[in-house]
Amino acid sequence: MTQDNVKVFVDKDLRRARFTRSTLAGAVMRGVDVNGLDIDAPWLAEGTLLVNGVDVAPLVEAELNRRFPGRELRQAEDPDGLRLAWAAIEEAWASAVDQVRSMPPGAVDVSIDGEWSFAQTLRHLAFAADAWLGRAILRLPQPFHPFGQPDAEYEAEGFDMSIFATEQPTFAETLRVRAERQAMVRDLVATVTPDQLAEPRPAAWWPEQQVTVLHCLHVIFDEEWQHLRFALRDLDAQG
Repeated sequence: MTQDNVKVFVDKDLRRARFTRSTLAGAVMRGVDVNGLDIDAPWLAEGTLLVNGVDVAPLVEAELNRRFPGRELRQAEDPDGLRLAWAAIEEAWASAVDQVRSMPPGAVDVSIDGEWSFAQTLRHLAFAADAWLGRAILRLPQPFHPFGQPDAEYEAEGFDMSIFATEQPTFAETLRVRAERQAMVRDLVATVTPDQLAEPRPAAWWPEQQVTVLHCLHVIFDEEWQHLRFALRDLDAQG
């Protein structure tokens, strides 16, 4: 039912319901059974999540930083901090690649619950680097590699998807493109100066919005850590 334009659910059974790319911002739950509730909110650190009156968002962030050493550096603001942050990202992903290589053949292409496979995740990170480094920071006229994996929402927004390959590359090809994009970020942070970090750039997807080079790097770093968490979660689900 609806009360003052607010949807109200009373005595409803939502067990095993699945919400994907949906917003529950501002939702209020009272007297609910949340045993086994699984929430994945990539932007949790930017807001609050109250459980029995306790904001658990800082607790979640602290635990993720404990599980992923170096993650706490992702918002570094000076060149030295950014270099350390990127080195931690590369090290963490190298360990993940080693893990998937030790698994049975085909593990890199397994999709769990409709999510991207490990290989697709690496391709998406190449796409993210092309968007926020190649397009936004370097302002290349056509920064995207054909093996990139864009989000489906970009097609709906009129983005030219024809530049991307229709056939899935081999894992070796994916790793090569991934390594090239990692090197591009590494080379940038190796020489970037504080003045360059403060330079304005059109945002990758909203050119009318001005952001800093530092902001663009932070987007890349956040993408790296979020998708590492997703990838490891799904590798663990493979058993």
